[in-house]
Amino acid sequence: MSEARDAELDAVLIGGREHREIVVVEYDEAWPAQAKALIDSIRAAVGPVALAVHHIGSTSVPGLAAKPILDLLLVVADVTAEDGYVGPLEQAGWVLRVREEGHRLLRTPARDVHLHVLPPATAAEADYLDLRDWLRVNADDRALYARTKRDLAARDWTDMNYYADAKTPVIAEVLGRARAWRQAASAT
Repeated sequence: MSEARDAELDAVLIGGREHREIVVVEYDEAWPAQAKALIDSIRAAVGPVALAVHHIGSTSVPGLAAKPILDLLLVVADVTAEDGYVGPLEQAGWVLRVREEGHRLLRTPARDVHLHVLPPATAAEADYLDLRDWLRVNADDRALYARTKRDLAARDWTDMNYYADAKTPVIAEVLGRARAWRQAASAT
């Protein structure tokens, strides 16, 4: 947590930084169905603007402990063309929370769902999907990630972004193995 990171967050967060308790819970079997219903509602709201909608993050990995916040990814042709998706999503109850270069984030008023919006074929999209898919098949990295999240959740964070930042070294380590796995799988 530094002044420089505070300034970065202040520049992109709509509504400012938020102090929130980080709670990590056991995997909930209801998460996939909740995500599917949300994905269907997002597709209905934005229509063909949605090039893809994915369930990502820890709640998309069976057996992985997670914050009870669903993460979804909406892929659109042009993130800056907000009229095509932000307006319709706001009408459906979503709230724009983050506006940064190449990325938007909307969330539900209850703050229990985060919808990341990216353009197609970005490194961030590949990272989300590779990490998700790898954690679904690798129990060791799934356990490592769960331990890391629980350890970090025990600390007090002035903003959830600092908790996410603290996970970065472990995510990078696991993502390296995920990329190698994906590359090996695509080579066969």
